[in-house]
Amino acid sequence: MSNLTSLNHETHIIQALFATILKGNFQNLTQPKITSTLTSTTINKYLLNLSLYTESPHLSLSLYKWVESIIPHYKHSIQSSWTMIHILTKHTHFKTAHHLLDKIAHRDFLSSSSVLTALLAGNDNDPVVNSHVLSWLVIHYANKRMNQEAVQVFEHMRGYGYKPHLPACTVLLNSLVKDRMTDMVFKLYKKMVKLGVVANLHVYNVLVNACCKGCDVEKVEKVLSEMEMNGVSPDLFTFNTMIALYNKKGMHYEALNVQDRMERSGINPDIITYNSIIYGFCREGRMREAVRYFREIKDKANPNHVTYTTLIDGYCRMNDLDEALRLRDVMEAKGLYPSVITYNSILHKLCEEGRLRDANKLLNEMSEKRIEPDNVTCNTLINAYCKIGDMMSATKVKNKMLEAGLKQDQFTYKALIHGFCKMQDMDNAKEILFAMSNAGISISYHTYSWLVDGFCNQNDENALVTLPDEFAKKGLSVDVSLYRALIRKFCKMEKLDSAEKIFDLMQKNGINGDSVVYASLAYGYWRTGLVNVASDLLVEMDKRRLMITLKIYRCFNAWFAEDKDVLKTFWSHVVDRRLMSKSILRDMNVQQQ
Repeated sequence: MSNLTSLNHETHIIQALFATILKGNFQNLTQPKITSTLTSTTINKYLLNLSLYTESPHLSLSLYKWVESIIPHYKHSIQSSWTMIHILTKHTHFKTAHHLLDKIAHRDFLSSSSVLTALLAGNDNDPVVNSHVLSWLVIHYANKRMNQEAVQVFEHMRGYGYKPHLPACTVLLNSLVKDRMTDMVFKLYKKMVKLGVVANLHVYNVLVNACCKGCDVEKVEKVLSEMEMNGVSPDLFTFNTMIALYNKKGMHYEALNVQDRMERSGINPDIITYNSIIYGFCREGRMREAVRYFREIKDKANPNHVTYTTLIDGYCRMNDLDEALRLRDVMEAKGLYPSVITYNSILHKLCEEGRLRDANKLLNEMSEKRIEPDNVTCNTLINAYCKIGDMMSATKVKNKMLEAGLKQDQFTYKALIHGFCKMQDMDNAKEILFAMSNAGISISYHTYSWLVDGFCNQNDENALVTLPDEFAKKGLSVDVSLYRALIRKFCKMEKLDSAEKIFDLMQKNGINGDSVVYASLAYGYWRTGLVNVASDLLVEMDKRRLMITLKIYRCFNAWFAEDKDVLKTFWSHVVDRRLMSKSILRDMNVQQQ
């Protein structure tokens, strides 16, 4: 009986509410008997009832706006907002619905599976409306590069069998390509097709671009075959992207074939097409072909600064600096002014040849033309000074780089560490290493190797043994790379006691040795005649399923080139224990022939 009374009271309130809204007398809604009923649950119910009462969303939208304006600090619940979006979408008020969705998507965690499930359960589950709203939500997250959230919404749609709209598919796939998540692109595309999405040219161009980012020639040809099968003709972007991919892979013949095909399709190449072909030739050092092609295109397109910069870089790569400088003059005479990228190519070559005075003259020229150096410019000069041991000049360039607002990157840190190690200034080398770690840049095996070699050149074995503890105290996350560098060096120096100390410390710190660590120790004992100890280490490798890769095999042959006969017997023993792959055995057989 009490439930019936409550229902009658609620019905009476709704009727009074509707009558007031219809007359436009919103002020009357401030009566306590009405405002007391305005909870998130009842507002959601009122919005739904109002939408059923008329064939327009205006009454529901008026109430939705009024509630927030009249009740201090009130914010609609996700469910109320979601209901309002559904009502607007159902009445094809897409722009207003989309705007409201953007507001709540930014504020609330709509990509959560539990939240979406609850929201969808609270409405009439109209598949058309849900496809609209969820597709907009995918676009919202993808445009903000929130790819994980966008994929979660897509997967929720898939779970309910809702077909995403084509623009949502395009935007999501394109956002994944920008983040180089190329494997995910094709996995999602297959799922989209299963949901009934029919790809258009825009989607296929995104797929072609994904192939280019992933350097996947085989996949791009499959995409092109699918396009042809579905009657979708490639456009200029499709062909240019494919040409760029083939040139990146050094497949010039295939790139030229694509150009020929696009011309036969009635699509004229543009300067991007020509620049891509020229880049392919220059990258491979085929300057004659590049220049011949450059001359052929002059009547078809106007070469731009990219064209000339590509040729200048090609000449620098081929050690023809005079021709590069001549071409720069030609470029300027045509009103095409070199960019920092153009200057970086020339600067790199000057530094490579040790012409630092000329490099500084070029830097002054850049300054006169108000061309700001970038990280590549500064790193090129720092690296050049480090190579000749002029650490004072290298540090000055670094300081100017920071004053200009540029940030040090891994190349800056590595060049300085290598330079200080070369000059046996190990304190400064360590300081740069700590700064590199504090900047969030991971320290590689090669970087640790420079430090290890630096201390070895000082005959400071004690400093080497204490390096892991010193680095740990400084807050460095010491991984297997440092231990690997130390163990390899001690084994090379036949200081196996020190190598064992480092190995024991590594295990004590909970770090497992890798193939290089075990192979270095095993060979260290093998070459000093302790064959049984070496064999035990190889047995341990087998237990841990650690293999000698082709890269490790070749590196060992380079490190211990003077041990040719000893290495040969060691490798034979490794082969007997099946710790090498067949590809390495083939490599060994080729070398022995």
